[in-house]
Amino acid sequence: MEKYYSSERNAQCLVYLLKKHGVKKIVASPGSTNISFVYSAQYDGEFEIYSAADERSAAYIACGLAAESGEPVALSCTGATASRNYMSGLTEAYYRKLPIIAITSSQPECNMGHNKPQAIDRSVVPKDIVKLSVNLPAVHNAQDEWACEVSINKALLEVRHRGGGPVHINLTSLYSSDFSVQYLPEAKVIDRIMHDDKFPEIKEGKIAIFVGAHAKWSECLEKAVDKFCEQYNAVVLCDHTSNYKGKYRVLCPLITNRDVRNDLFSFDLLIHMGSVSGAYIPFGAKSVKEVWRVSEDGELCDTFRRLRYVFEMTERSFFEKYIDLSNGNVEKEHCVEKWKREYERIYEKISELPFSNIWIAKETAKKLPDNSVLHMGILNSLRSWNFFEVSDSILGYSNVGGFGIDGCLSTLLGASMSQQDKIFYAFLGDLAFFYDINSLANRHLGNNLRILLVNNGGGAEFKMYSHIAANLGDKANDYVAALGHYGNKSNKLVKEYAENLGFKYYGVSNKEEYLEILPEFVDEKIGDRPILVEVFVDYEDDSKALKLINSIEGIETKGITKRMQIKKPNRINNIDGKIKIVPWGAGNSFIKYSSALKKICDIEYVCDNDASKWGKEIIDGVVCISPQELEKVENAFVLIMVDNGDVALRIANQLLDMNVTLFDNYNNWVQYANELEYC
Repeated sequence: MEKYYSSERNAQCLVYLLKKHGVKKIVASPGSTNISFVYSAQYDGEFEIYSAADERSAAYIACGLAAESGEPVALSCTGATASRNYMSGLTEAYYRKLPIIAITSSQPECNMGHNKPQAIDRSVVPKDIVKLSVNLPAVHNAQDEWACEVSINKALLEVRHRGGGPVHINLTSLYSSDFSVQYLPEAKVIDRIMHDDKFPEIKEGKIAIFVGAHAKWSECLEKAVDKFCEQYNAVVLCDHTSNYKGKYRVLCPLITNRDVRNDLFSFDLLIHMGSVSGAYIPFGAKSVKEVWRVSEDGELCDTFRRLRYVFEMTERSFFEKYIDLSNGNVEKEHCVEKWKREYERIYEKISELPFSNIWIAKETAKKLPDNSVLHMGILNSLRSWNFFEVSDSILGYSNVGGFGIDGCLSTLLGASMSQQDKIFYAFLGDLAFFYDINSLANRHLGNNLRILLVNNGGGAEFKMYSHIAANLGDKANDYVAALGHYGNKSNKLVKEYAENLGFKYYGVSNKEEYLEILPEFVDEKIGDRPILVEVFVDYEDDSKALKLINSIEGIETKGITKRMQIKKPNRINNIDGKIKIVPWGAGNSFIKYSSALKKICDIEYVCDNDASKWGKEIIDGVVCISPQELEKVENAFVLIMVDNGDVALRIANQLLDMNVTLFDNYNNWVQYANELEYC
């Protein structure tokens, strides 16, 4: 029987990406653990492969090849001590900055430390033999595949990065004897663009800039982004921590983070700036085709798993370069106007909210004084405020870097010390407040602090209707949500502590009481004391308010619920335009019904979560693809072809998470397929 590529997906990805990154030369040493990679490269036929039985010699051969050819050279060895013999050659390569890729094949990490033959620990490498070391575990699903692809790209880009040098790729092998994969499946390619490189073309299509947490913008950067958006008809999607205040800003969570899908939320290109975002914008496969990351650090930060390019340069340089490359053609109506109209439509549909974190944010946001600074606790507090706009002169911050609740007040205190003529606000929940309560006794605390404590008696985040802990009901109260700590909503504990420290304290328990004290809380003048407002709410009302916001349908939305709990796979009875049928499930059910299915329509692919099937021809003319490859299929209609109903349900929810909404169970669909002329 003819042998093709190995079924081990990590080896497939490595072969594919070596070719894409221009690595043609391999020095291979014999062994069992590296068979999957070496034979796959041999079968591929596009590599110059040299054999060296001695790994020490192989590493030096690679040094000579790389130095003389000016090209990167890959090494491949088996397990046990084979990789140890690369060290002297890699040390030479490190100090000469030679582009060597040391691929050391290995048993699974779980075998280490259990007296397994030939299983040695390669997790720590000497400082001066490689610039970067990555580990490629066995691939069992789409998430494993993504992690594998990103790690390979990191290593292959680093071999030429900032002067170049050797890198290490530890390739896990399961010793598969299956070499039946005839077609090498594609893998994600990521390229790094430096300032002097040729810049990729921005093709015509829908473009957005997403800004994570960001420091205060310079005037020059804001002008460059505004000009870019004007010329490319782009919109800037923000939350309060983005701090972009230009004319193309859209505070997007009210539109994007609800349970209903919005047609506006679909882009051909997303430009990603800033650091971690606490907005949890659901950029899925069907909402974003490609992501370009702009950051001076040049790191491969694939937040949305659609990364194509990383631009290692200042943000200003990136936008000014593309302004120069633009032809200046702009549609009559800029897309930002559509986003702003949609925001207003949804905002106007907000019904009466219960007394909650979200209601407080809605009533307070527009009343905050100009040039004040807004600090928000993570999760519930940040989410609540991200629904509502504040003055353009107000900057927003949250501890989303480490994403802990342990330092919200201390961060606020430190910021307020730097500018004592500005008012600094904190909006946070009780767990975050009590975690950092000692900071209120700091002797440097000034009168420019105003704190709003939303006290719901515990971790309300875990009681939200959309949280996984919601399914636990009251059983989550004791240990998951930590209800009942810190005075159990005592109306004296915080009051006496704050007043003893010189705060002006207000305790409120309903809307009327809050609206009564609000004018003083948002007064633009700094008073003679800092202010602390403690608002007592019920977590049930917080959850109700969030559900009310998330269930609003705007004019441009479709009624597909991302978080819905479906009893059976979603059934679509009407489809406009040409579709492509893609079965899901490359098992017995597909094989059994494939002949009948092919009489109805043409089938090129079948999708499956089993990585060992990807790239294989399951039946004549039908190749198995991964969920990631499915995302690239235009106008796909997925037929779930599995026998187990629970498995079918999981696949249906997986498709919804991928933002694939056109799918059905085969048994449902086949009954009316001919009548509706799907194909």
